[in-house]
Amino acid sequence: MVAHGEKYRVILVDDEPVILRSLRVAVPWEELGLEIVGEARGGEAALELIRELSPHMVISDIRMPGMDGITLMKEVLAENANRLFIFVSGYGEFEYAREALREGAFDYLLKPIDHDELIEMIKRAKKTLEKRAENDKLLHSVQVLSMLARERMFAEFIEGNQSQSHLQHMRWLENSELTQDYFMAVIQLDHFVKLNEQWSPEERRLWLFAVRNILGEWSVAHGALTMFPFHGGEWVLLFPSALTSQKEELGSDAIRQIQLYTKLTCSVGFSQTAAGLERLSEAYQSATRALYQRFYSDRAGVFIDQPGREPGADREAKYPKHLEAVLLDSVRTLNRERLLSALDETKQYLEQQAFSKEAAERMMVELTVVMFRQYEQMNLLSEWSLEGLLQELQSLGTLSEMIGLLKTNFGRWISESRDSQIKDNVQNVIAKTQEYILSNYHKDLSMEEVAERADLSISHFCLLFKQVTGYTFLEYLTECRIEKAKYILKNSQVKVYQVAPMVGYQDPRYFTQVFKKVTGMTPTEYREAGV
Repeated sequence: MVAHGEKYRVILVDDEPVILRSLRVAVPWEELGLEIVGEARGGEAALELIRELSPHMVISDIRMPGMDGITLMKEVLAENANRLFIFVSGYGEFEYAREALREGAFDYLLKPIDHDELIEMIKRAKKTLEKRAENDKLLHSVQVLSMLARERMFAEFIEGNQSQSHLQHMRWLENSELTQDYFMAVIQLDHFVKLNEQWSPEERRLWLFAVRNILGEWSVAHGALTMFPFHGGEWVLLFPSALTSQKEELGSDAIRQIQLYTKLTCSVGFSQTAAGLERLSEAYQSATRALYQRFYSDRAGVFIDQPGREPGADREAKYPKHLEAVLLDSVRTLNRERLLSALDETKQYLEQQAFSKEAAERMMVELTVVMFRQYEQMNLLSEWSLEGLLQELQSLGTLSEMIGLLKTNFGRWISESRDSQIKDNVQNVIAKTQEYILSNYHKDLSMEEVAERADLSISHFCLLFKQVTGYTFLEYLTECRIEKAKYILKNSQVKVYQVAPMVGYQDPRYFTQVFKKVTGMTPTEYREAGV
């Protein structure tokens, strides 16, 4: 088949260079929508060229040294029956030409070559290629539609909609392949909800298409009855029950293939044995029940539903009030270590009780909400979002990931809250020192005096003062004194040498130097500028 806008490819074969040159020049290849992609002067060379360039049409001499044209054609058509051969033969080679037609040649032309006749023959050959392409396209469309209809039927039965009357008209698609015992595999991409948020629509389409192609080839090679996508990030495969003992091996190999070619991780759930279309829904529930085990597993893998009761189905889901109390007290006291330990105990409790995935998820959500509400009551929340946390929590696929998320977020919040309390205390201490400086800037104020007022060592005071204000003590004191001097100069007629002691400088000349360094002007220039 030729893609839109491409030309049909032609190879010329003759042991006489004159004939090759004549064929190349006399036929309007471009106008006919054809392209000469290669030439050969013998059968063996032509065979290599055909295998390399995959032409649609070969125009060849019948009689050549070594491999003749008919032998060449047999070799080529055995590999691809859709290629067309046109032979050129002499008058004495009619029997060869007739044999060539019997063996599948499109047509033959007698030497000396009538180029008009050859052109008409090539046009007919091209129409034949085009008709074949249309038929191939139609056949492909029918196959695709049949496959889609079949997948739709299976999906309807899986969802329990087999009572719909239109399905009864689609049973011919089943091919009786499900009348015998079979089992189902459901393959799910890990973290699909999160991946789906990260991917653009085009990326999503490409990734899912890639996985479908991988599973399509893999399922055929491993004896699957069918394979089709079901929900987003999920594929259903059906296998004959004869492969039941190979479930672990099949699942592991499917996971390896997907990870090898896409770097995506996934898990596989296998159902118990079923038979008949009507039990597809039951088989799907069995396979997804097996996948619930992924919730309690730390890694992707193969999970098999065994005969017996569903884990946790016969047990009342008892909410862990005792653990809730410990978690709330940890939040109240901002005890990060105790909180992390209590979350580990929560994980252990849920695993031991073997609750269903839905029950365990529900408890995790409830515990998250009550802890968050405790923060609200303590007025510690800043930009933390309960809705965002719950969305992220419910996008995770395993209990370990959920516990990890709560450890990370609540652990960080406790640390931030404790740091904030310490920071508030520091802010208050430094604010008091700033007030003291503003009240005493006109005195001979020393760093030791201010540090003592803050009840801090000089080194600790310097460190905290710089962290909170962005200034060293001396920078802050100087800034304060110069601002006061600017105010006096601007709003009074006090002489410059009198301003100096009013703002803590006993030496007027030193005051003038500092003032100019800070403002870029002398006190007199500042007053005259009227800034």
